[in-house]
Amino acid sequence: MAPVSAPPNQRSTGTGGRLLGRIYEAIQNRLLEGEYPAGTKLSVEAIRAEFGVSKQPVMEALRLLSADGLVEIFPQIGCVVTTYALEEVEDFFRMFAGFESVIAAAAAQRRTDEQLDELYLAARRMDRLISEPDAAVRASQYRIQNRNFHEVIHRMASSRVMTNMSRRMWDLSDFLINTTGAPQPFGSAVAERNEDHARIISALDAGDAETAKAEMEKHILATATIIQQARTAAVS
Repeated sequence: MAPVSAPPNQRSTGTGGRLLGRIYEAIQNRLLEGEYPAGTKLSVEAIRAEFGVSKQPVMEALRLLSADGLVEIFPQIGCVVTTYALEEVEDFFRMFAGFESVIAAAAAQRRTDEQLDELYLAARRMDRLISEPDAAVRASQYRIQNRNFHEVIHRMASSRVMTNMSRRMWDLSDFLINTTGAPQPFGSAVAERNEDHARIISALDAGDAETAKAEMEKHILATATIIQQARTAAVS
């Protein structure tokens, strides 16, 4: 995998860099939330008008998103939200599970008590989502808080190399979750996912690297199953 470059707003502090970063992050967030279904054509003119900018920063933002694997740019056609086959999705989550499991094993060996307290707090916030009555809100908030939960584990691992490589995979994970089948399928799986988190925390608390690795791998692999179930339900 190519080295992960910094988001555009971190690569430049000038006005142009901040503008590019704002457009990039806005479109990226919509893609990760599933607001643009796979195969949707993105209108450069509409985005340009929305942000009140010229075509250039919009195209640059879309090129960056294309490098992230979230959109595709076709000559004479335009920019289209990337569609991945289910087999590709399953391949990705097998790879992602292996990578995150290595991070979890390192975290079990290197974590501090303060980081563990932070992780317990993140888990309690996620537990409160179970009582949220709106499934769409529940799924959207889960995505945000789930990223925070796993970022704490990344900090426990104390490895910039793993953290930087993982960030791009997490973006693609969120994208695939919300565009491959029914949008925001985790709205009905929060309790189940939180139970996985509890087992991961238990292993990290005990400093048990092998169990942390196994539980994390199982947790990530289950994502592909949830996507498959949502996709089947969407077409049935």
